[in-house]
Amino acid sequence: MVPRKLALATGIAVALGALTAPAVHATPTNAPAAAPSGKPAHDDFNGDGYADLAVAAPEATVDGKVRAGYVAVVYGSASGLDAGSRQVVSQNTPGVTDSAETDDGFGSAVSSADLDQDGYADLVVGVTGEDSVEGGAETGLVQVVWGGAGGLSGGAPLAYGHDTYDRLSARAQLTVGDVDGDGAADLVVVEGLANLRVIKGPFGRDGSTSAGEQIVHDDSDPRFLDLASGDVNGDGVDDVVGTMNDGDEYDARRVTYWQGTRDGLAAGVVLRDSRGWRVQGGESLDLGDVNGDGYEDIVVGRPVDGYDSDVDTPIPLGGRVAFVPGSANGPVGTKAMYVNQDSAQVPGAAERSDGFGSDVAVADVDGDGYADVSTGVPGEDFDGLSNAGGAIVLRGAASGLSGTGATGVNQDTAGVPGAAETDDAFGRTTHLVDGDGDGRAELVVGAPGENANAGSVWVFRSTSAGVTATGSVTFGAGTLGTVAANAKLGSGFNY
Repeated sequence: MVPRKLALATGIAVALGALTAPAVHATPTNAPAAAPSGKPAHDDFNGDGYADLAVAAPEATVDGKVRAGYVAVVYGSASGLDAGSRQVVSQNTPGVTDSAETDDGFGSAVSSADLDQDGYADLVVGVTGEDSVEGGAETGLVQVVWGGAGGLSGGAPLAYGHDTYDRLSARAQLTVGDVDGDGAADLVVVEGLANLRVIKGPFGRDGSTSAGEQIVHDDSDPRFLDLASGDVNGDGVDDVVGTMNDGDEYDARRVTYWQGTRDGLAAGVVLRDSRGWRVQGGESLDLGDVNGDGYEDIVVGRPVDGYDSDVDTPIPLGGRVAFVPGSANGPVGTKAMYVNQDSAQVPGAAERSDGFGSDVAVADVDGDGYADVSTGVPGEDFDGLSNAGGAIVLRGAASGLSGTGATGVNQDTAGVPGAAETDDAFGRTTHLVDGDGDGRAELVVGAPGENANAGSVWVFRSTSAGVTATGSVTFGAGTLGTVAANAKLGSGFNY
């Protein structure tokens, strides 16, 4: 059965804005004017008071090097994310660590934080295929590109993997947070598939730190799927949450919580539901205060279905999103809630391989004080198209997460630039960022499969009623001045 098309309750919208394609710049074009001062955002690279967007293309060709990868940054402004003010950063950008090489995968993971405490957010980039002299092939690398008044410039290595094929900083296996409560951002990355490596800040401009490292072992032989950091228990110290499976048992998933303390991360705790069973993890997670009680909650996307675990996990059909509330005692797995496309008011209908739950993100979209949740549905079929995809925003409320007030968009939504096509995978990635500083996060959607895997990104404005297609814009390689072929632009965003 063909599901009902994702619909957004707004009028006909303005289509694609006037986005042009000048040459790539090492500094942002049309640098934005300064905004009112205040506490710098973790994603404000130029310190103008507006959050910025970093978009990864780790499989892109750079100067003839296939899958060398780049990260494109679009700067925020009073009128929102401005594709006219942008940078494209690769390992061939002057001042950035190393040089672009085939299969490096620059942008395999992307985050942002003020690592050197100078008031500007810095871009943290994973290079999972990087080789090192000490460790050998594919040890992996995490590096920083420094923020400043003129945008991003210069950089330094932060960490290499210790051993051959550590592949440090594989997709989504990197997060940044203050996990020891000393006021400095710490880097947390997965090393050797199974261990958390915490590199404690603050960092010097050469990427060094004198604060030391912590290795957190997990004897269950896990394979990490995603990491996130935030204050789940409200004690002022960031915690870390991970979702993973058990070694070769792809279907044996779980969610683990490491409490941040003044001494670093405590031993991990596996979340249990009201039945005493493990809360099943998924491919993506993010943290935010969905129910407005002052504690960050855990949101986990499980976009896969059709496995043995479907029998004993809630509403698995077509993928689902789980909500686990935070509390003074940490996450409360016994109060987990679940939403899928068969939940009341959620656009679409749950069908096998829809991928609902892909790349969840958490932020307040409508400015009501409750964090909302975006999720992709990249496998959504409609109008005879397979895997055309869509994206949905679920509304937060005091009662937690449900389908009430949910809205959805796809490329056939009136006013959305482009046209839906088979295998676009619109919604493979999603992000929420307040690029205009109005207290309402815009929805950003990636479609890495667009235009035969060139990839594109869409930005949707937000109002007090939620996401709107009015004024939505898109950009891709033509705007950025990059190589389009198989770049899969929009494979990831900064968190």
